[in-house]
Formats: sequence, C-alpha cells, structure tokens
Amino acid sequence: MAAFDTFFAEAVTEVRRAGPERVQMVLRADPEIAGRAAELAAHETGCCSFFTFTLTATAGALSLEAGVDDRHTAVLDALAARAAEAMGADS
Repeated sequence: MAAFDTFFAEAVTEVRRAGPERVQMVLRADPEIAGRAAELAAHETGCCSFFTFTLTATAGALSLEAGVDDRHTAVLDALAARAAEAMGADS
C-alpha cells in the first residue's frame, strides 16, 4: 500500500467514480507516471486477481481505471478513498 500511497500523492490529479464497480484516476500526463502506473497495476493484479486496470493515454491526457466485481466494491471504495486522501495531502 505504501507504493500506491506514494504514487497517488505524486501522480493523481483527480479521482472520479466511473460506476459502482469502477474508479477512474486522472494522472499527470508524464511517461514516467504511465510506466509506474503499469507496474503497480501488474503487481496488484498478481496478488489481487479481482482487480482489473486500464491505463489510457490519449490527446495529452493519462488515466488509470480500476475495476472490481460486485463482491469487492468495498475494496475499490477503500482504494479510491486512499487515492483521494493522498492526492489532497500533496496539494
């Protein structure tokens, strides 16, 4: 979780609910951030296979969407709250 907290504080500029089972995190548009996001997503799905992550880079924007099945929405809620809290702490 420490790696995610650091990433959230350094990279996330906005957290949006994209549905009951999805959260979109808008990231600073930077190639290093994209690489770190991909690395964290790959690591997390290795231990928590219920997560899906989609990294999108388009028109100078970067976002990471996290999704879960309906049995794991509480975990997603906690992840979104951590991202929002870490993002706010860096402002």
